[in-house]
Amino acid sequence: MPFIDHDDLKVDAVQLVTVLLPVPLNGGLLTYKPVSDERYNQNDFSIGTLVEVPLGKRKLVGLIWETQGVNPDIGIDKIKPINRIIQAQPLADELLKFIDWVATYTLSPLGAVYKMCASVPGLFEEGQKKKIYALSDNGSEVARLTPARQSVIDLLQDQKLRSAAEIKNDLGVSDSVIKGLEKIGVLKSREIETKGVFEKPDLTLRGPSLSDEQAIAATAIRKAVASSQFKPFLLDGVTGAGKTEVYFEAIAEALQGEGAQALVLVPEIALTSQWLGRFKERFGVHPVVWHSDIGQGARKKAWHGIASGEARVVVGARSALFLPYSNLTFIAVDEEHDQSFKQEEGVMYHARDMAIVRAKFANCPVVLASATPSLETLVNADSGRFETLKLRERFGAAVMPSIRALDMRVEPPESGKWLSPALVKEIKARIKSGEQIMLFLNRRGYAPLTLCRTCGHRFGCDECASWLVEHRFRRELQCHHCGYTEPMPAKCPECDNEDTLAPCGPGVERLFEEVSSEFPEARTTVMTSDTMTSPKATAYMVGQIEKGLLDIVIGTQILTKGYHFPNLTLVGVVDADLGLRGGDLRAAERTYQQLMQVAGRAGRAEKPGTVYLQTYEPEHPVVDALTKADGESLMAMEREMRERFQMPPFGRLVALILSGPDIKAVAEMGRRLAVSAPRGDVLNVLGPAPAPLTKIRGQYRYRLLLHASKTTKVQSMVFNWVERTQKVRGVRIKIDVDPYSFL
Repeated sequence: MPFIDHDDLKVDAVQLVTVLLPVPLNGGLLTYKPVSDERYNQNDFSIGTLVEVPLGKRKLVGLIWETQGVNPDIGIDKIKPINRIIQAQPLADELLKFIDWVATYTLSPLGAVYKMCASVPGLFEEGQKKKIYALSDNGSEVARLTPARQSVIDLLQDQKLRSAAEIKNDLGVSDSVIKGLEKIGVLKSREIETKGVFEKPDLTLRGPSLSDEQAIAATAIRKAVASSQFKPFLLDGVTGAGKTEVYFEAIAEALQGEGAQALVLVPEIALTSQWLGRFKERFGVHPVVWHSDIGQGARKKAWHGIASGEARVVVGARSALFLPYSNLTFIAVDEEHDQSFKQEEGVMYHARDMAIVRAKFANCPVVLASATPSLETLVNADSGRFETLKLRERFGAAVMPSIRALDMRVEPPESGKWLSPALVKEIKARIKSGEQIMLFLNRRGYAPLTLCRTCGHRFGCDECASWLVEHRFRRELQCHHCGYTEPMPAKCPECDNEDTLAPCGPGVERLFEEVSSEFPEARTTVMTSDTMTSPKATAYMVGQIEKGLLDIVIGTQILTKGYHFPNLTLVGVVDADLGLRGGDLRAAERTYQQLMQVAGRAGRAEKPGTVYLQTYEPEHPVVDALTKADGESLMAMEREMRERFQMPPFGRLVALILSGPDIKAVAEMGRRLAVSAPRGDVLNVLGPAPAPLTKIRGQYRYRLLLHASKTTKVQSMVFNWVERTQKVRGVRIKIDVDPYSFL
C-alpha cells in the first residue's frame, strides 16, 4: 500500500493526537503532533486514521486514538511529529470500540490488542510490482518479424496493458519473444503495483432444499440479518443435521447489502477443505481464508481487501475476529464449543465470547453453531439471552449412529495390543462389506513415554516438566510443549544397555502398527497435526477418503471437526477414558463433546453407523450419556454441580500465571501476591502453588486462582491487586480472565 509522503511538511501545533501503537509501552498510547501542508488540514487527522510515527530509531504504524488540545505543561517542541499518513481506509469506529473492550476485559495493553489487528509483516509497505507491456509508437512499423513476434504485436493493437504472463497465456510465446520486442523498441514497459482481485459471491445460486427444521432456523436468522440488529442465536443441531447450510442462508441474506461482509470463525482452519468446497458450490467463489499458515503476500492482500470492503466473506481462525471489516453484517462461530477458540498466549481471550461482543458493536446477528454446545452457551440460551434454534434430525435419509460401550475389563485386548476382540471383529466385517472405519485416539506419536527396562531411565525434556514422546515415523523423540526433538537412541543413555528401551502406552503410530499387522489387506492411514502439516495436505487426504481409496483412518482430535464421509460407518474410540482424569473443571463436558463429535462421523449417509467406546469405566456419567444418547441429562448434572459451587458460568475465575528462569524468585512473587490478595466474603484466592506443568520452555511456573461471584467486577480488583504488589525482578505475571486451561 503506497504512502502519502511528507518530505517538507510544516508542523501545525494547533492540536495534538494520541496514537495507538503495537507496543506495550504506556499501554501503546503516545502523543504526537499532526502535520499539514497544502494537501492536508486538521480534519485529515481524524480518529481511526492510520499514521506512521517515529519511536526511537524505529518507524511504526499506529492509529489515531483520540485528538486533544495542546498541553501547556509539555513543550510543543519536545513532541515528535507524525511522519506521514497511510493511504488506507481508516479503521471503523466499531473496531476501535472492540479493541478498547477486549483490552479492558482481558486486562491487556491496548497496544497488544491493536497489534492483533495489524500483525502482518510489511502490511503498509508498497505492494508487489508487476511489469506490464504496451506497443511503442513505432510498434507496428518494424519489418520482417517472426510469426511469434507478429502475434504479440497483433494482440496489443487493442491498446490494453498486459503482463508477460498474460501474453504468454494468450499466445503460447516464450519470454525471449517478449524481451526481444522490448529490446528493439517495439514494446514499452512499466511497473505497476498489483492489487488483489476478489470475486463477488453469486447470489443467484441456490443451495439444496432445506428440511422443515432447517427452513425454520434459516428464516429466523435471515429475518434478524435483514433487520440489521444485534441478535445472538444458538444453532443446536445434531451432527449431520445441516447447520452449515442454515447459516449459509444467513450469509446469502447478509450479502444483499451494498458492500456487506460476513465472517465465519472455525476452530481449525487447516481442516476446512470440505467446508470450502461446499461454500464454492453454494456461492460460486471461494471465501477469503485467514490463518497463520497463509503466506505474507496473501495476508496483505486479504487485509487490504477486507479493509476496503472488496473481500465479502471471510472464513478464519480466531484471529480473523480482529480484522478491519468495513461493513460487518453477520458472524457465525462454527463448533462454538471447541476449546481451540481460547487463545492461551499473548492476549488471552475466548473468540466465541469476543465474537458476540464484536457483533454487538457492529450491530449484527451472530450464530453459535454446535452439536454439543458449551455449558456457558446453554445457560445463556436458557436465560433468554440467545435465541435457540434446534435441528434434531440428520439431513436426508441419514440417522444417528448407535453407540456401544466395550467394557475392557470383560473384553480385554490380547497382550501387547490395544483393540478389543469385539472391535477387531467389527472392523473385519466392515472391510469385507467395503465400508470405511475410523479409529480415534487422542495421542500423537508412537508412545507417550519411553523408559529403560534395565535401569528405569525415562526420557524427559530438559526445558519442560514433561516426557518426550516417541515418534517412530520420524525416528525421534519430541516434547509436545516446546518442540524440542532428539534422535531415537539405540541404547539407554543412563546404563548404556542396548535393546532395553520400551514404549509405554499407545499413540496413533503404535495403533497404526497394530492395525497394519491385524488387517494387512486394508488401506490404512494416520491423520494428526504431525502428518497433516498444511491445508493442502489435509485436503488431499480428505479427498482420498472421499474417493474410497482408504479403508481405515486412524487419528487424533483432527478427525472430530465436522468431516462428512458417506461411506464411513464404523468409529472405534480406543481410549474413551482419556480426558476424564485430572482436576479440569470442564473434563466431563469436554470429553463428552469430543467423543460425541467423533461419533458423529459415522453413518452420515444412507448406511447406518455404529460407534464402539473402549472403556474401563462404562458406568461413568459421560460414557453412560453417550450410549444412551442423553447429553441433556449430563449437561444438567454439570450445571447443577457448577451452580452449587459457583463455578463458571455461575461464578468468575481469574488465573495469575507467574513464570521465570529462577524458581525461588517465582515462588517469592507468588508469596507476595498471596499476602496482598483481596479479601471478602465473595472471594477465594487459591495458591500460590506450582503449576501442574511446573516448567515450560525453561521457565518455572506458579499459579494463583481467584474465585469470585458472578456479579464481582474482577477486572478492577485484579488490576489493583497486581499493581499494589511489589514485583520480583525477572518474574512475569500473566492474567487469564475466564481460564480454560489449568496447567
